[in-house]
Amino acid sequence: MSSDVLLLNRNFYAIHIADWKRVMTLLYRGHASVLDEDFRKYNFDEWKDLSQMIENSPNGFIRTVSFKIAIPEVAVLEYYDELPDSEVKFTRKNLYSHYEHKCCYCGKKYNVKDLNLDHVVPRAQGGQTNWENIVLSCFPCNIKKGSRTPAEAHLTMHYKPNKPSWRPSVLLGVKTGLRVKMSWKKFIDELYWNTELEKENSL
Repeated sequence: MSSDVLLLNRNFYAIHIADWKRVMTLLYRGHASVLDEDFRKYNFDEWKDLSQMIENSPNGFIRTVSFKIAIPEVAVLEYYDELPDSEVKFTRKNLYSHYEHKCCYCGKKYNVKDLNLDHVVPRAQGGQTNWENIVLSCFPCNIKKGSRTPAEAHLTMHYKPNKPSWRPSVLLGVKTGLRVKMSWKKFIDELYWNTELEKENSL
Protein backbone atom coordinates (compact mmCIF):
# COMPACT_ATOMS: atom_id res chain seq x y z
CA MET A 1 0.00 0.00 0.00
CA SER A 2 1.27 3.44 -0.89
CA SER A 3 2.12 5.88 1.92
CA ASP A 4 1.03 8.89 -0.13
CA VAL A 5 -1.25 11.42 1.57
CA LEU A 6 -4.29 13.22 0.20
CA LEU A 7 -3.67 16.92 0.73
CA LEU A 8 -6.60 19.33 1.10
CA ASN A 9 -6.72 23.09 1.15
CA ARG A 10 -8.18 24.71 4.25
CA ASN A 11 -11.67 24.58 2.70
CA PHE A 12 -11.30 20.79 2.48
CA TYR A 13 -10.99 20.66 -1.31
CA ALA A 14 -8.65 17.90 -2.50
CA ILE A 15 -5.76 19.55 -4.33
CA HIS A 16 -2.86 17.11 -4.44
CA ILE A 17 -1.56 13.62 -3.74
CA ALA A 18 1.56 14.36 -1.70
CA ASP A 19 4.59 12.38 -0.64
CA TRP A 20 4.34 11.46 3.06
CA LYS A 21 7.74 13.02 3.84
CA ARG A 22 6.56 16.37 2.51
CA VAL A 23 3.35 16.15 4.52
CA MET A 24 5.17 15.27 7.74
CA THR A 25 7.42 18.30 7.25
CA LEU A 26 4.37 20.52 6.79
CA LEU A 27 2.77 18.99 9.86
CA TYR A 28 5.89 19.50 12.00
CA ARG A 29 6.18 23.13 10.94
CA GLY A 30 2.52 23.83 11.70
CA HIS A 31 1.59 24.42 8.07
CA ALA A 32 -0.78 21.44 7.97
CA SER A 33 -2.92 19.31 10.28
CA VAL A 34 -3.94 15.68 10.16
CA LEU A 35 -7.63 15.15 9.38
CA ASP A 36 -9.39 12.03 10.65
CA GLU A 37 -12.52 10.36 9.27
CA ASP A 38 -14.73 12.51 11.52
CA PHE A 39 -13.12 15.74 10.23
CA ARG A 40 -11.23 16.32 13.48
CA LYS A 41 -7.93 18.15 13.04
CA TYR A 42 -4.70 17.36 14.89
CA ASN A 43 -1.48 19.37 15.02
CA PHE A 44 1.88 17.60 15.20
CA ASP A 45 2.00 17.17 18.98
CA GLU A 46 -1.64 16.05 19.19
CA TRP A 47 -1.12 13.54 16.38
CA LYS A 48 2.09 12.25 17.97
CA ASP A 49 0.28 11.64 21.28
CA LEU A 50 -2.66 9.96 19.53
CA SER A 51 -0.26 7.77 17.53
CA GLN A 52 0.96 6.07 20.71
CA MET A 53 -2.51 4.53 21.05
CA ILE A 54 -2.82 3.48 17.39
CA GLU A 55 -1.92 -0.17 16.85
CA ASN A 56 -2.33 -0.34 13.08
CA SER A 57 -1.84 2.51 10.63
CA PRO A 58 -2.70 1.96 6.93
CA ASN A 59 0.19 4.24 5.93
CA GLY A 60 2.59 2.83 8.51
CA PHE A 61 4.60 4.61 11.21
CA ILE A 62 7.70 6.71 11.59
CA ARG A 63 9.58 5.32 14.59
CA THR A 64 12.21 7.06 16.69
CA VAL A 65 14.01 5.96 19.86
CA SER A 66 11.43 7.66 22.08
CA PHE A 67 8.14 7.61 20.12
CA LYS A 68 6.28 6.55 17.01
CA ILE A 69 4.02 8.68 14.82
CA ALA A 70 1.51 7.39 12.31
CA ILE A 71 1.77 8.59 8.72
CA PRO A 72 -1.63 10.17 8.03
CA GLU A 73 -3.81 9.37 5.04
CA VAL A 74 -5.40 12.83 4.80
CA ALA A 75 -3.95 16.21 5.76
CA VAL A 76 -5.31 19.74 5.46
CA LEU A 77 -3.25 22.87 4.81
CA GLU A 78 -3.73 25.60 7.39
CA TYR A 79 -3.10 28.66 5.24
CA TYR A 80 -3.88 27.71 1.64
CA ASP A 81 -7.43 28.18 0.36
CA GLU A 82 -6.83 28.32 -3.38
CA LEU A 83 -7.64 25.66 -5.97
CA PRO A 84 -5.49 24.23 -8.76
CA ASP A 85 -5.38 25.82 -12.18
CA SER A 86 -9.00 25.90 -13.33
CA GLU A 87 -8.52 24.25 -16.69
CA VAL A 88 -9.63 20.68 -17.31
CA LYS A 89 -6.76 18.68 -18.74
CA PHE A 90 -7.06 17.64 -22.36
CA THR A 91 -6.76 13.87 -21.88
CA ARG A 92 -8.28 10.85 -23.56
CA LYS A 93 -9.97 9.87 -20.30
CA ASN A 94 -11.51 13.33 -19.92
CA LEU A 95 -12.71 13.27 -23.53
CA TYR A 96 -14.44 9.91 -23.09
CA SER A 97 -16.02 11.09 -19.84
CA HIS A 98 -17.09 14.45 -21.28
CA TYR A 99 -18.96 12.86 -24.19
CA GLU A 100 -20.22 9.95 -22.05
CA HIS A 101 -18.74 7.37 -24.43
CA LYS A 102 -21.13 8.47 -27.20
CA CYS A 103 -20.37 8.90 -30.88
CA CYS A 104 -20.94 12.55 -31.71
CA TYR A 105 -22.23 11.65 -35.19
CA CYS A 106 -24.77 8.88 -34.56
CA GLY A 107 -25.37 9.63 -30.87
CA LYS A 108 -25.03 5.99 -29.76
CA LYS A 109 -23.09 4.89 -26.69
CA TYR A 110 -20.17 2.50 -27.16
CA ASN A 111 -17.43 0.73 -25.25
CA VAL A 112 -14.04 2.43 -25.29
CA LYS A 113 -12.64 -0.13 -27.74
CA ASP A 114 -15.34 0.78 -30.27
CA LEU A 115 -14.63 4.51 -30.27
CA ASN A 116 -11.83 6.71 -31.47
CA LEU A 117 -10.99 10.40 -31.32
CA ASP A 118 -11.93 12.36 -34.43
CA HIS A 119 -10.87 15.76 -35.75
CA VAL A 120 -14.10 17.50 -36.75
CA VAL A 121 -12.12 19.70 -39.14
CA PRO A 122 -9.46 17.33 -40.50
CA ARG A 123 -5.84 18.13 -39.85
CA ALA A 124 -5.30 18.28 -43.62
CA GLN A 125 -7.69 21.25 -43.63
CA GLY A 126 -5.99 22.98 -40.71
CA GLY A 127 -7.97 21.35 -37.90
CA GLN A 128 -6.38 21.60 -34.46
CA THR A 129 -6.00 18.93 -31.77
CA ASN A 130 -7.89 20.58 -28.91
CA TRP A 131 -11.22 20.60 -27.07
CA GLU A 132 -12.83 22.72 -29.80
CA ASN A 133 -12.09 20.24 -32.61
CA ILE A 134 -11.96 16.73 -31.12
CA VAL A 135 -15.00 14.49 -30.58
CA LEU A 136 -15.68 10.78 -30.16
CA SER A 137 -16.61 8.75 -33.20
CA CYS A 138 -17.63 5.13 -33.67
CA PHE A 139 -15.79 3.24 -36.39
CA PRO A 140 -18.67 3.16 -38.94
CA CYS A 141 -19.19 6.91 -38.65
CA ASN A 142 -15.46 7.51 -38.74
CA ILE A 143 -15.14 5.52 -41.96
CA LYS A 144 -18.10 7.37 -43.49
CA LYS A 145 -16.63 10.74 -42.55
CA GLY A 146 -13.13 9.95 -43.73
CA SER A 147 -10.90 12.99 -44.13
CA ARG A 148 -13.84 15.36 -44.67
CA THR A 149 -15.77 17.75 -42.47
CA PRO A 150 -19.17 16.58 -41.18
CA ALA A 151 -20.91 18.84 -43.71
CA GLU A 152 -18.86 17.44 -46.57
CA ALA A 153 -19.71 13.89 -45.42
CA HIS A 154 -23.40 14.78 -44.88
CA LEU A 155 -23.19 13.85 -41.20
CA THR A 156 -25.23 15.53 -38.46
CA MET A 157 -23.43 16.26 -35.22
CA HIS A 158 -25.32 15.28 -32.06
CA TYR A 159 -22.66 16.79 -29.83
CA LYS A 160 -20.52 19.69 -30.93
CA PRO A 161 -16.96 19.93 -29.63
CA ASN A 162 -16.52 22.03 -26.52
CA LYS A 163 -14.43 22.26 -23.40
CA PRO A 164 -16.10 20.70 -20.30
CA SER A 165 -16.96 22.70 -17.24
CA TRP A 166 -14.34 22.67 -14.51
CA ARG A 167 -14.70 20.67 -11.32
CA PRO A 168 -12.05 20.56 -8.57
CA SER A 169 -11.82 16.77 -8.52
CA VAL A 170 -11.01 16.65 -12.22
CA LEU A 171 -7.90 18.70 -11.61
CA LEU A 172 -6.42 16.66 -8.83
CA GLY A 173 -2.91 15.61 -9.83
CA VAL A 174 -2.37 11.92 -9.20
CA LYS A 175 0.12 9.29 -10.18
CA THR A 176 -0.88 6.93 -12.97
CA GLY A 177 -2.20 3.67 -11.56
CA LEU A 178 -2.43 4.94 -7.98
CA ARG A 179 -5.10 3.16 -5.96
CA VAL A 180 -7.68 5.44 -4.34
CA LYS A 181 -7.84 4.80 -0.61
CA MET A 182 -11.16 4.45 1.19
CA SER A 183 -10.28 7.38 3.45
CA TRP A 184 -9.98 9.63 0.37
CA LYS A 185 -13.34 8.82 -1.23
CA LYS A 186 -15.38 11.37 0.71
CA PHE A 187 -13.13 14.11 -0.68
CA ILE A 188 -12.77 12.80 -4.21
CA ASP A 189 -15.67 12.50 -6.67
CA GLU A 190 -13.77 11.00 -9.53
CA LEU A 191 -10.12 10.80 -10.54
CA TYR A 192 -8.63 10.95 -13.98
CA TRP A 193 -5.45 8.94 -14.34
CA ASN A 194 -4.17 9.80 -17.82
CA THR A 195 -1.53 12.33 -18.54
CA GLU A 196 -2.38 15.42 -20.56
CA LEU A 197 -2.44 14.88 -24.30
CA GLU A 198 -0.11 16.83 -26.51
CA LYS A 199 -2.06 19.43 -28.45
CA GLU A 200 -0.60 18.51 -31.84
CA ASN A 201 0.26 15.25 -33.62
CA SER A 202 -0.72 13.10 -30.64
CA LEU A 203 -3.96 11.39 -31.62
